[in-house]
Formats: sequence, structure tokens, C-alpha cells
Amino acid sequence: MLRPLALVAMWTATVAWSVALVSDDARAQGSIERPWLGIAMDAEGPHPAGPGVRVGHVVRGSPAEKAGVREGDRVVRIAGNTVMRSADVVQTVAGYAVGDSVDIAFVRAGKEQTARATLAAFPSQDQMMRMDLVGTFAPTWKDVEVASGAFPPSIASLRGRVVLLDFWATWCAPCRVVIPKLDDLQSRYGAQGLSVLGVSTEDTQDVALFARRIAMHYGVASDRHGSTSRTYGVVSLPTLVVIDKRGVVRDVSIGYDPMGEARLESTVRSLLAEPAATN
Repeated sequence: MLRPLALVAMWTATVAWSVALVSDDARAQGSIERPWLGIAMDAEGPHPAGPGVRVGHVVRGSPAEKAGVREGDRVVRIAGNTVMRSADVVQTVAGYAVGDSVDIAFVRAGKEQTARATLAAFPSQDQMMRMDLVGTFAPTWKDVEVASGAFPPSIASLRGRVVLLDFWATWCAPCRVVIPKLDDLQSRYGAQGLSVLGVSTEDTQDVALFARRIAMHYGVASDRHGSTSRTYGVVSLPTLVVIDKRGVVRDVSIGYDPMGEARLESTVRSLLAEPAATN
């Protein structure tokens, strides 16, 4: 079973979204915005092609994306400083302020290119996931194993239905509060076209046992290697992704907010009332 520390360890292969940290002193002052570049980088270690670190992901609408940086690029210099590891990027960006521009040298298809990015203020996790997902077709899940109920093979097989995709864990207290509420939505709106699905990075047997014990009445899958969680950019639990009948992400929420329950149900009803998806 993956506990909180193990979940954190899952992301050590990526310097998640914090590619623009400022110093502890600056954070303590509380008046300095953290500059943000918007890329996630591969794990530490020498790159087989030479100096630099591979870009594992670029947040949609981020300074890096606007500058033309793409997933798979190898960043070799930033602001003139040679990059040997991901921490070099973090430390360099931390020396700048929101609104400053930095030059990024990267290698793509064997050729070095240069782009200039204007650093933005570091968004919240909710804001970042919304930037990355809302308005795009939901990524398909991969490398998941059905633990309980009916879990469809792909998001494409759910076209025409509204989907609530919940990333959760058995040890997560807020998740345990959310699950019965999602179960209730499934019970009341399932016949009208709602599909609630749960994804956990824990072992399949542990997830199945928990689902039986609390009587979860919707499909649950184990994402034991974290492939789908990483694809969706999940870094906190619970994370709920709302997907419409066309397969487009319409909202993302992180954590549990009792004030948001009515809004979620209103969103579900609104999406169910939309015309069915057409090919």
C-alpha cells in the first residue's frame, strides 16, 4: 500500500511544477511572488546525449509553452548558465522576479535552439491543473488494473456520458469524505448518463478490499505505477476531474471543500443536459 511518503516518492522522477522556486527567506517575507516557468523535468542524473535535462512536460499556457519549449526538449542553458541537473534550472529561475525574461537554450532533434520566456507568478495547484487540462480532451488512462466494479478500458468508450474521475487513496482522510458523496451522485444520476470512476495508486488488492468494505458503487482501478496519475498531473489527493460528453475536461478541483458540493452537483446536472456527443 502506498502511504503519503510513498506517494511523494512516486514523483521523484519529475521536478513537478516547481521549476521556479524562490528562497526560503523570500517565501518567509510573504510579499514576493514566486517566478514560474512551467516545465517539469526528468529525474536527476547525466543525460545520455550530454549536458542538460529533458523536459518531461510543459504546462499549457505557461511561460515555457508560450516561448516554444516542448516536451522532449533538452534544456542545456538557462539565462546563460549551463544546466547539468534540474536543480540548476530551479536555482537560476529563483534568482529572477515575476515579469523578468530569461533565455532558454535547448536541443530538439539534435539542433540547439534558443527561446525567451517571460516568467509568470507561480499559480496554485488548482490553477495549474486547470490551465493544463480544462478545455482539452481528457487523457486516456493507461496501465491501470480494475479493482472493483466496472472500469471502462478508455475514456473514449465513455463518449456521450459525463464522467467524474476521482484520484484518491485509502489513507487520505478528505478522500474518505468525498467518496460517499460521489457514490450518491452515481446513484442519483447514473441512469441519466453519469459515470463516477476512482483511481488509486495503491495495490489492486488493497483498493478492492477497501471498496468492498465501504461499498463503493462505482468503478475503481489501481494505477499502481502512477502512469495515469502522472498523465493527469496529479500531485495532491483527492483530485477530481470533470469530463463532459465529448470527452473534454470542464473542471478540476483539488481537496475537499464542503461549500463546493452544491456547485459540483449543479455542474453535473448542467453537463447532463448538454446535447449528446456526435462523431
